[in-house]
Amino acid sequence: MSSVLEAKKRNEFQRSAKSGLRAQGNFPAVLYGKDMEAASIFVNEGEFIKVIKEVGRNGVISLTVDGQAHNVILHEYQHDPIKNYIVHADFLAVDLSSEITSNVRVDLEGEAPGSKEGGVVQQPLFELSVTAKVSEFPENITIDISHLNIGDSLSISDIRTRQSFTINHEDDEVIVSVLPPRVGEGAAEEDLTEASATGADAEKSGE
Repeated sequence: MSSVLEAKKRNEFQRSAKSGLRAQGNFPAVLYGKDMEAASIFVNEGEFIKVIKEVGRNGVISLTVDGQAHNVILHEYQHDPIKNYIVHADFLAVDLSSEITSNVRVDLEGEAPGSKEGGVVQQPLFELSVTAKVSEFPENITIDISHLNIGDSLSISDIRTRQSFTINHEDDEVIVSVLPPRVGEGAAEEDLTEASATGADAEKSGE
């Protein structure tokens, strides 16, 4: 079940009107979709954050605009990192049975045995492009790495058949691997230290 987010249409677009929205804890947004005219709206930031936490970044929201409900997803939003507030958001009206394509976060689960032996866990892909029905779109993809030893890796082909959605990547793309421990750096530093000491002794001998 989708969470409800209340919105109202914007009728004033002057800078002062936008400042007024912000002063009341709201921010401007746009609602658009297939076979519908785009609408300028505004929503309350606190309620927006609450709903996103409930449904997730790719979840379905029941956006009510002046009493009329729309099933939407958050297509994109702009956040001001300095002032720490939402600047603007785009809501895409969707059919729950239709498919969408978007990026999904990849979360690693467990501790790789290889890392306990000094190996380095490397994750080249932090997000995956996924196509799925709106009603079945995943919030994230969790990958268990508790069986990975040094030299092991997991690629798209290793997880593709386990999913109910389409992953838009090549089979050989590596998601995570455990690299061998870095060796030689400590030894190199010791060699430099010894070389410096030797040089210093030679200078003293020359005096």
